[in-house]
Amino acid sequence: MTGLSPAAPPRRPHGGSQRRAATLAVVTILALAMGAPPASAATPSSVGHRSTVRIARVAQTHLAKTTGDDVDVADPETGPREPDEELDATVAGSQSARRVPADHVPAPAGLAVTGSGGAAGFDGQTHFDQRNAGTGIYANTNFSTEPPDMGLCVGNGFVVQGVNSSLRVYDTTGHALTAPTALNQLYGAVPQVVRTDPNHPVYGDDIGDVKCYYDADTDRFFVSAFRMRLQASGAFPTDHSHVMLAVSTSGDPRGAWNVYDLDTTNGDGSLPNHAICPCVADQPLIGADHFGFYISTNEYSLVPFGGRFDGAQLYAFDKAQLAAGGGGTLTGVHIDGIPLAESIAYTIQPATTPEGGTYDTGHGGTAYFLSALDFNGDLDNRIAVWALTGTSTLGTTNAVSLTSRVLDSEVYGQPPDAEQKAGPTPLKDAEAAGLRGVKSVEHLELLAGNDDRMNEVKYADGVLWGDVNTVVKNANGNVNVGIAWFAVSPSVGANGVTGTVTHQGYVAVNRANVLFGAIAANNDGDVAMGFTLSGTSDYPSAAWVSLTGGTASSVHVSAAGQLPEDGFTGYVIEGGAGTSRWGDYHAATADEAGNLWMSVEYIPNAPRTLLANWGTHITMVAP
Repeated sequence: MTGLSPAAPPRRPHGGSQRRAATLAVVTILALAMGAPPASAATPSSVGHRSTVRIARVAQTHLAKTTGDDVDVADPETGPREPDEELDATVAGSQSARRVPADHVPAPAGLAVTGSGGAAGFDGQTHFDQRNAGTGIYANTNFSTEPPDMGLCVGNGFVVQGVNSSLRVYDTTGHALTAPTALNQLYGAVPQVVRTDPNHPVYGDDIGDVKCYYDADTDRFFVSAFRMRLQASGAFPTDHSHVMLAVSTSGDPRGAWNVYDLDTTNGDGSLPNHAICPCVADQPLIGADHFGFYISTNEYSLVPFGGRFDGAQLYAFDKAQLAAGGGGTLTGVHIDGIPLAESIAYTIQPATTPEGGTYDTGHGGTAYFLSALDFNGDLDNRIAVWALTGTSTLGTTNAVSLTSRVLDSEVYGQPPDAEQKAGPTPLKDAEAAGLRGVKSVEHLELLAGNDDRMNEVKYADGVLWGDVNTVVKNANGNVNVGIAWFAVSPSVGANGVTGTVTHQGYVAVNRANVLFGAIAANNDGDVAMGFTLSGTSDYPSAAWVSLTGGTASSVHVSAAGQLPEDGFTGYVIEGGAGTSRWGDYHAATADEAGNLWMSVEYIPNAPRTLLANWGTHITMVAP
């Protein structure tokens, strides 16, 4: 999740962060716990507790239609500070011994940094766009958030990019087809904050952690986010949380969208076995196979806010029913109480399959997932592969079964913070001059390496591709942020899922950092990973590597950073700790022609707000 002024420290695996809270004032989801299916419906190795869950279709909305609806900056944000969106809780979830000795930090050879590698692309949304997204009653109602968590989906000649609490549609050449639309506007929610009186803002629904997926089977775009209601004071939390899902009514995202609401307050909104609830569904992750659509969350307590962890939650629904957009509620499956190795599972990343790709339709339909296992926030050498079988029964008997298998992998571990190149810092200079009433003395921000949870997963040509941030040791002995990536060939047998790590490796650059990989893969075996490159000689830049053939290429810079990060989450006087929030996650996908698309954070020379100057770049690599 993104940070909201003031900042909080970067989150750690098993201690996920919470964002601002929100609810829709106009709707209530019907979410009822029901008994698990008969034991005969599951394999002996099935894990977790299954119950029935319902997701309600509650509205139909549209995006802001024209770029002429863009809103000018009207609020310099020098008034009252807005509530903290990011609250990290390190929750004791494991008493296991260290898996890997502390001195076994991976030390891969540094990759060369070259030109763009022939990539095309364009700038996506900036902080300026996200902060000022929205039209009509939603104009100028978004929070200032940092960093830009992203969703990206491409299909039918449209590029849909979500960033924090805003959404925008482009064509494939980068021409904007809509204004930046507040997610509150897309979901028909109460605006995040109304600033008519800057000394007495009115707080409403907090929405964020956006994800986006284009499904070629149904010719629909899916956009998800969390939703919580803020208290009147702007404080966290109230006592309800939701996951919102918007599904386009056609293959044109500029048209109407059906809006669904999933109550996640007690796992599915009513389960009595969630003792720490009411709860928040942190960082909803989405994926799909031929039959189902999947949402995975990390569940944390709302009271105390983020103080207790209840493990990963998995929700599964019939994809075709969601795409059809009928009224009322749809029935699906909720799986909780999911064990993994010596602890409980966290951040189970559902896989998506590229357009024209091949699904696994065996075992009644199979969806795959990957997750990491660094329960203690140090070093580990395992990842987990998951399979949900019986997905063709979703929406009818819901006779699905979840299994997992722990696989040996290369070593990865908790990353450090990243350095950046020095340059102009107008916010830092303004604070030094007394912007907040005190003349502050601040150093150049570091970029938060965050943690080593699994990033987006793709299932292409029978292979799962995933990656994690990791600590690496450079040839000069410096410790920096790198990326560990994995290619896993999964299968399902009588004892559940298994898999083989067919390829793995690191992306690292000597005397520099690479942060937050997002992998795009097509069904022809072409694979690329986008990320941020930053170091004392590099402003934060958009970069990528090819992983085709299971080997990392040199690092290509698709958009060179023009300035240092100069945002509020990195300054002590703004509530930070000298390290700015930087990308909880980036996004990547492939289109129907096999082109590989990646959306990553960098710092452009573009219009900024007072509080932040981040931007995003959308890179396209033609195979």
